[in-house]
Amino acid sequence: MSLNVTAGANSRIELRKSLTLIPVVMMGLAYMQPMTLFDTFGIVSGLTDGHVATAYAFALVAILFTALSYGKLVRRFPSAGSAYTYAQKAIHPVVGFMVGWSSLLDYLFMPMINILLAKIYFEALVPSIPSWIFVVLLVGFMTISNLRGIKTVANFNSLIVVLQMVVMVVITGLVIYGVANGEGAGTLTSTRPFWSEHANVVPMITGATILCFSFLGFDGISSLSEETKDAGRVIPKAIFLTALIGGVIFVVVSYFLQLYFPDISRFHDPDASQPEIMLFVAGKTFQFGILIFSCVTVLASGMAAHAGVSRLMYVMGRDGVFPERFFGYIHPQWRTPALNVVLVGIIALFAIKFDLVTATALINFGALVAFTFVNLSVISQFWIREGRNKSIKDHINYLVLPICGALTVGALWINLEESSMILGLIWAAIGLTYLAFVTRRFRNPVPQFNEDLA
Repeated sequence: MSLNVTAGANSRIELRKSLTLIPVVMMGLAYMQPMTLFDTFGIVSGLTDGHVATAYAFALVAILFTALSYGKLVRRFPSAGSAYTYAQKAIHPVVGFMVGWSSLLDYLFMPMINILLAKIYFEALVPSIPSWIFVVLLVGFMTISNLRGIKTVANFNSLIVVLQMVVMVVITGLVIYGVANGEGAGTLTSTRPFWSEHANVVPMITGATILCFSFLGFDGISSLSEETKDAGRVIPKAIFLTALIGGVIFVVVSYFLQLYFPDISRFHDPDASQPEIMLFVAGKTFQFGILIFSCVTVLASGMAAHAGVSRLMYVMGRDGVFPERFFGYIHPQWRTPALNVVLVGIIALFAIKFDLVTATALINFGALVAFTFVNLSVISQFWIREGRNKSIKDHINYLVLPICGALTVGALWINLEESSMILGLIWAAIGLTYLAFVTRRFRNPVPQFNEDLA
């Protein structure tokens, strides 16, 4: 894959291949930010009547279907464009552009949302200091790290993920200790977090639709394909492992949390349960320390998202659907899409004033568009175009499994909040108008990158 001309018509600067399996998985887990479990626990526990573990299990199954589809496509199209490239090559360039345009909603606002969360934590810790100073410092650190190279971001994220795991183990250990000494259910072996005589499947599925967004990030690492050694083997494995490891963590920790908090009666505000969980489980001092650490974890997630959207815009610029001189630019020394990195950093600065609810609504629409068309792209590319429909194994791999993935994502579409749908459709209309302009009202083909001329 190639980029800017340097010496001669066909000599171009490429993204540096420096990542291996473990750093890629760490990037995905940092993007997912496993500690978000504590933020959503109160909401989903109330919704599912105390069956958060089952809701997470449902969500994990749904996500793994889509993870398998990502794995198949990244082997076929090892591009940093992710769902944009897959839909473009497997279905149609117009569909590909619209998927990429919609995915920008997911990727573009994620860094800002993470900075927004960090700002909220900071305001709770030191309300006397203007939060905009904190926002500028965090965005500056995030942007500079991404400018210097993906390896820098991966190393930082690996450290933060390890620390998150340590913190979650400590919290879970304290929860287990509390339950063993009479807190909550008073027993460590119970089916109650998964099922009870009053359990209702419908609320659990509704809860799963909320929790599916805790998995956002497993898909984002597909945008690292052009910076990963042996990407055709490593990226599919990393995508599946990220989803699986994150899901297992969510199910196990939520099981013990549910034993400690069988219902939401102890929470003053179930919609913001993390501070109260830390207070009940470990006390005021530990709660203060976790808020500080939470600022760091959301920064790591923002850095991973920042890296992903910069690569997506770079591929769309390289294709020519965005101005190539800007979006397709690669810094000759750092070998990163530097101008895109700076642009995303500028957008993240809107965290100073932007509304968290609106930003979250935008990313939900973009994520579901990407998930839906990744599953459909598997069917189009392998089962239809390549004719892999002769054996039972073919039918299972390239038809049944992606259909299951599309159907589970369909359940999420049904439960998508109205504001997400409205804002997403407005964004899609803007993208379609822009594409009509680029293609002269669709008289010209959608621009695509030609590897043969690279």
